[in-house]
Amino acid sequence: MKKTIGKGIRHTVLTIISLIMVFPMLWMVLGSVKTSKEAMDPTMIFPNIIHLENIIEVFNNSPLMKYVANSLIVALITTAIQIVTGAMLAYAFSFIKFKGRNLLFGIVMATYMLPSCATYIPAYVTLAKMGLLNSKAGLIFSQCVSIFGIFLLRTAFLQVPGELIEAAKLDGANDWNILWRIIMPVTRSSFVTFGLMSFVSLYNNYMWPSLITKDADQYLVAQGLRSFFIDDGAYGTDWAKVMAGSTMIVIPLLILFAFTQKWFINGLSGDSGVKG
Repeated sequence: MKKTIGKGIRHTVLTIISLIMVFPMLWMVLGSVKTSKEAMDPTMIFPNIIHLENIIEVFNNSPLMKYVANSLIVALITTAIQIVTGAMLAYAFSFIKFKGRNLLFGIVMATYMLPSCATYIPAYVTLAKMGLLNSKAGLIFSQCVSIFGIFLLRTAFLQVPGELIEAAKLDGANDWNILWRIIMPVTRSSFVTFGLMSFVSLYNNYMWPSLITKDADQYLVAQGLRSFFIDDGAYGTDWAKVMAGSTMIVIPLLILFAFTQKWFINGLSGDSGVKG
């Protein structure tokens, strides 16, 4: 009986916390099918009538889909590059012995402690000299290495038994083959976790893209949503349509998480699939 009561209390507490966490998302989705007046009424959770025309109008008569496409292109390409560069550096710091390896890794990790805004000016100047401002190439090139990804993948790689690496080398495998044919499959959860977290961060990025892109055709979703829907945009303070646009922006992230949640949870729990 005590165990049953304790289990019921835990489930109740977790359910309440889950509802609190999901409520903003639920409010946004419900607001997308309300009138603007209903969307601003805190006492009205559900709409009297479902107004799907909000979503239809935003989809057909706004550049939102262009912003979503821009964000998907930049986020997907950048994430793929970050995974490759992160895996290569993590492999070097884990399995390749060279003088000053630990010192170099410490320096790399020390850069992670810098606030991102401290790098904006030198990065902006570098892109300007290369002629990459106001372009997707500039956004991708300036974010092609993730310090967090190096740290996460190195932590997973260190769990791989050294005997497995030595056996692969004895069979004639080079470092590239060991990384992608042996290390990557057994640490897949960490790769998926890093990829998903990187993609979400890049997809929702606002500050850095807003500094180097001024052409509306190059806007990512966060810039586009603010510029077109809020800051003197087409819909001004029509919050029902703003919520409709926000709901449509979140859909790709929900789809991605639905397909990767198993590996993502395993990666966060530290279960990389490596057995001793």
